[in-house]
Amino acid sequence: MIWLPATLAGLLTLHALVNARLLRRPVAASFTDPVAVLLPVRDEEARVGPCLRSLLAQRGVPGLSILVLDDDSTDGTADLVRALAGDDPRVRLLTGAPLPAGWLGKPHACQQLADATDADVLVFVDADVVLAPDAVAGAAALLRSSKVGLLSAYPRIVVGSWGERLVQPLLQWSWLTFLPLRAMERSARPSLAAAGGQFLVADRSAYRAAGGHAGVRGSVLEDIALARAVKRAGGRIALADGSRIASCRMYESWHSLVDGYTKSLWASFGSRVGAAAVVLLLCLVYVVPVPLFLGGVVAGSPRLVLAGLVGYLLGVFGRVISAAATGGRRWPDPLGQPVSVLLFGWLVARSYRLRRAGVLRWRDRPVVPW
Repeated sequence: MIWLPATLAGLLTLHALVNARLLRRPVAASFTDPVAVLLPVRDEEARVGPCLRSLLAQRGVPGLSILVLDDDSTDGTADLVRALAGDDPRVRLLTGAPLPAGWLGKPHACQQLADATDADVLVFVDADVVLAPDAVAGAAALLRSSKVGLLSAYPRIVVGSWGERLVQPLLQWSWLTFLPLRAMERSARPSLAAAGGQFLVADRSAYRAAGGHAGVRGSVLEDIALARAVKRAGGRIALADGSRIASCRMYESWHSLVDGYTKSLWASFGSRVGAAAVVLLLCLVYVVPVPLFLGGVVAGSPRLVLAGLVGYLLGVFGRVISAAATGGRRWPDPLGQPVSVLLFGWLVARSYRLRRAGVLRWRDRPVVPW
């Protein structure tokens, strides 16, 4: 039994290595069909500038349009967008309609943007994403060459504080380690789906067939819900490594990171029982090796020491693989994997507790499970 954590860690690390080799896909430098980049913003004055500048610098897409929807901002977001866009004919600034009952803010904003264009390819981008000049052309071409209805190109996650460095890498690490990537792309099962809303590329017909964001209007994780809807409508989805063409700093402080994960983690699991099972499994594989090692040192047991050390190092190696595959920090952050897992468990528990209390909010709006 003392070798169980190390055995599981080894199998999961091997799976992450296989997935990492599958992620790299060729990126084209041009795309001729009409493409609309859709950018929803709400109180983003502090960080929309780099995003919009990178959109204005896109090349290789002759039919590019950039639609920005101001979703009832109370700061200078709209004024900044106007100033940066200047007289560029590709940019349109829309004013968002009031939020209807039964909708969450982001799905409503994205649906309004999609309704405002007839482009063949829709590229949804968050305000904290910065794109390389060929990113839109490359992602749109990959959507077509992969023959899928929805492509999620995961950006490189930029981190600053120690809290971000411990928690944020778990995002890519989790789906590299646990998600059967090729099976997910080939399977028609909606339950086997993953996506990231920071940089999401959709074929317009597939998006409409899935019901668009209107079909996921009350979903906290609207990106995953949209991927499932595309599958239910008979479409296919794909994941790709977007770390070479996009970067994203999702949160700029520990406080904002805690709020962001608390808002949505409860929706990542089927139930509290399922969430508890996942956290317990993670602790078994990535936390238990530490007390095994320490207990072996105290008891003078070479077997315990070896089992704990091997299990810990395999967990660290899995994080290194994930960082190398997605443009993250390869060293020394993976050394903190046990602490990362414990923090994740705390965030899951906090998310469920505040959801049950009915006090979850995001951007001054309630997060309501419809």
